[in-house]
Order: sequence, then C-alpha cells, then structure tokens
Amino acid sequence: MKFIPLALCVALLAGCGSSYCWRSSVPADRRSVYVPTFRNESGLQEIGAISARQLLREIQREGTFRIARAEDAAIEIQGTIKSISSKSEAYNRRENRRTSGYDMKCTAEITIVDKITDEVIVAGRTYTAETTFAAGHDLTTAQRDASGRVADILSRRIVDDILRIDWNKKTSCNKESK
Repeated sequence: MKFIPLALCVALLAGCGSSYCWRSSVPADRRSVYVPTFRNESGLQEIGAISARQLLREIQREGTFRIARAEDAAIEIQGTIKSISSKSEAYNRRENRRTSGYDMKCTAEITIVDKITDEVIVAGRTYTAETTFAAGHDLTTAQRDASGRVADILSRRIVDDILRIDWNKKTSCNKESK
C-alpha cells in the first residue's frame, strides 16, 4: 500500500516524457496576435466588429497569446462573417401564436496567417455557432443581444482550434520554447 502513492507520482511525472505538457506548445515568438475587424457578408449590422471584439476578449481570457498592433504581431487572424440566420423556435399561444423564441446561427470563415514566415496556417476554415433568444416585443434588440452571445461561442471555438495547431513539431516538455 505504501508504494501506490509513489507509483502514482512516478507515472504522473513520466507523462511529461510522452506527449503531455503543462505549458503551451505555442512558441514564444508566435504568441503575439493581431485581429482586424471581421468582414461582414451577413445582413446583421456590426456583427463583424462584435465578433472581432469577442475574439480579442477570448484571446485575453485564455492567456497564451497577447494582443499586438498589426506591425508587431506574429500571427494575424482574419475573419469573414458569411451568414447570420434566425428562425422561429417557440410560439406564445396566449398572444395569437406570436413567435417568442428564436434560434440564431452564425457561420464564419477564418484564416490564420503567420506574419513571420508569410505562411497561411489555416486557410478559410468554416466555423458555426448557435444560440437561442427570446424576442418579446423588440426583435431588433433581442437579435443584437444574441449576436454577442453567438460571437462569444464562435470565439471560443476559434481559440480552441488555434491552441491545437501543431506550431512547432520539435516543441516538447523536454525542450524549452524560445
């Protein structure tokens, strides 16, 4: 019984010899990011700016990358909001079957450029995000509120994917990133 805790500690420490790391696999020279306002090809006003803002917030929250000006960044994340659609989900029977709930779906196309090597790391990957919202008597305000939530969901998916990129195949727990 005395050897079980010791064996567990050895097994956990040995995990770093395999592919598991406690620190980021993103090299230090690739951790500065620039995010321009996303292009908006949808019919919803300001969704491009809202999506870029939410992506910047998610990058800051996650903590691996730092936000930089265009000329100082190693990575640029370019985005285009391709579409926003809302469809009715629920009806209020008390108000003559008036729609009270909606589903909002956002589709975006993201390109990630390594500005140091001028390589396109991710070319036009499509992301989707969905949320629901209650409209009440003001559909426009409800859509605007929902657009922030759908942009937040979208940004988490983008940042998760960026962290999964194999930035440097030589990076391991045994080697220190520059």
